[in-house]
Amino acid sequence: MSDLRKVNIDGTEIEVDGAMTLIQACEQAGVEIPRFCYHERLSIAGNCRMCLVEVVGGPPKPAASCAMQVKDLRPGPEGQAPVVKTNSPMVKKAREGVMEFLLINHPLDCPICDQGGECDLQDQAMAYGVDFSRFREAKRAVDDLNLGPLVETHMTRCISCTRCVRFTSEVAGITQMGQTGRGEDAEITSYLGETLDSNLQGNIIDLCPVGALTSKPYAFTARPWELTKTESVDVMDALGSNIRVDTKGREVMRILPRNHDGVNEEWISDKTRFVWDGLRRQRLDKPYIRENGKLRPATWPEALDKAATAIKGADKLAGLVGDLAPVEAAFALKQLIEGQGGVVECRTDGARLPSGNRSAYVGTAAIEDIDASRAILLIGTNPRDEAPVLNARIRKAWINGAAVGLIGEAVDLTYDYTHVGSDRAALDAAAANAHDMADKNPVIVLGQGAIREADGAAVIAKAMQMAEATGSKLLVLHTAAGRVGAMDVDATAEGGMEAVSSADVIYNLSADEVEIGEGAFVIYQGSHGDRGAHRADVILPGAAYTEEPGLFVNTEGRPQLALRAGFAPGEAKENWAILRALSGELGAALPYDSLAQLRQALVAEVPHLAGIGSVPENAWQPLEAAPLGKADFRNAIRDFYLTNPIARASALMAELSANAAARKSGKLAAE
Repeated sequence: MSDLRKVNIDGTEIEVDGAMTLIQACEQAGVEIPRFCYHERLSIAGNCRMCLVEVVGGPPKPAASCAMQVKDLRPGPEGQAPVVKTNSPMVKKAREGVMEFLLINHPLDCPICDQGGECDLQDQAMAYGVDFSRFREAKRAVDDLNLGPLVETHMTRCISCTRCVRFTSEVAGITQMGQTGRGEDAEITSYLGETLDSNLQGNIIDLCPVGALTSKPYAFTARPWELTKTESVDVMDALGSNIRVDTKGREVMRILPRNHDGVNEEWISDKTRFVWDGLRRQRLDKPYIRENGKLRPATWPEALDKAATAIKGADKLAGLVGDLAPVEAAFALKQLIEGQGGVVECRTDGARLPSGNRSAYVGTAAIEDIDASRAILLIGTNPRDEAPVLNARIRKAWINGAAVGLIGEAVDLTYDYTHVGSDRAALDAAAANAHDMADKNPVIVLGQGAIREADGAAVIAKAMQMAEATGSKLLVLHTAAGRVGAMDVDATAEGGMEAVSSADVIYNLSADEVEIGEGAFVIYQGSHGDRGAHRADVILPGAAYTEEPGLFVNTEGRPQLALRAGFAPGEAKENWAILRALSGELGAALPYDSLAQLRQALVAEVPHLAGIGSVPENAWQPLEAAPLGKADFRNAIRDFYLTNPIARASALMAELSANAAARKSGKLAAE
């Protein structure tokens, strides 16, 4: 139960929870308190002293508002609410003093610093500092660190706020950063000069309030005021992290996280943040047709005519929906192919997801349910690779006392867990003892690796049976951003991928993780020259996720909109528009001429897709129990950095993948 207390802040009396710190209470009162070390998602360090306020009736000195709770304040002599002042002469003098100390050793790098224009130190020096310096002594200098290919360091600029140390140790779960020395010699450094081994390390760039940690790939390429900022959604994993895409002209210059408490809080994975160089390479920018075994550039009318002729002459037609396809494209493809008597399949990895049963292919849990859970069971998944930001949330629950169990491959998840076993027998045993989890707000996370084998449906049925017996929420953790949306429009074929393998004409909508056998005529529509394009007979160049507006449904079933940040290169077109043009060639035009009309048709068929940003309730429909096989569970992702065509086109992702492989195989001399 909350303990409400009254507090008077700058003459305004408000009632807040007694456990709140003064900095949070001031925020509630609409008063901004400057800070460098305080961050609401990290532990309190209280070491920058920028957030000082005056507590009337307290000691005759300013107090650090980030480290003092409202319940620790003394009421006035007649029981009045305690008084806090944030703009008194004492506070003003204290802030000027703190800022002056911070700037003693800070270099005058602003003209060449990447943080210039979005720097907390610049802003707060202007707002709270003084406009002169009393120091004539030489400034100290510190050696830069090598943290790897992602984070560039200029440690002379560091103000020792320790945000990066707290993030890496608390959220990312690695222990490579810390502070050594005292006084003038104190510096943030990495253990034995190690590079960072985490797929969340890019977040320390956003956390750093000065220019000490900046983005290495983005260094010296643009200033914040030159960039066009577009709010969008990430497709590198199925979490649907909210992002901001910054473009300069037609080029994506960087990708940053947006705050969304229900999905990604304010973190994103390194693949999400740094994959943008893959948007420039290996692009398909014109149609191609294969003649005499070789691809040649073609015009759009030629390519569409060739594709339409093949579709009309098909004995058995099939469509494949790729992992990065927006819902609109999957819906248009389904209508086009099924209108021609074909079948469409989105479960390209062979996952045994049941069509039409949302409680079985999405589950019943929201991502936020993990926060309140005290028992989490992971089945056939490695969330550290499949959804790093979700893994950080599970770690937060573990720090707060949750017990985590894992059935599947034993891997380093950055937190302790009980390894129940790695095969189907362990799942059976866990189901028999599941009552231990009841009354702990349990969440079962079911990975794609668990349901790709022949007995995938039986594994889902067993997980649903456990959820029912214990009152657990079930979260099916997908690895493909477009999968849930494609399942929602029912882009599934009876018999799954087996139904596609016998087709003589295959329309491949950017499914690059599939091997298509010899004999079939393949029409490939996608953005990158990856595996699908190499096997194609006709290539229709489409837009990537930053180049068209699209709807994506994340792993918990929340529809979200990705917006266009730039335009596709060359002659490439939006994915739904290509399918609409092709349907015209076939003489069976799809009944919409704009994206708005397509979305109206989509929502008429799948109403819950209209609820952008909200998680619909799924009716519970347990699957029929079936006997489990004997095999071990295998995780879905083998190489975190190379999971899709955009990532495989990125030189930086290739370097990170090679570094990760070297780190796994290389032993230290002491070993």
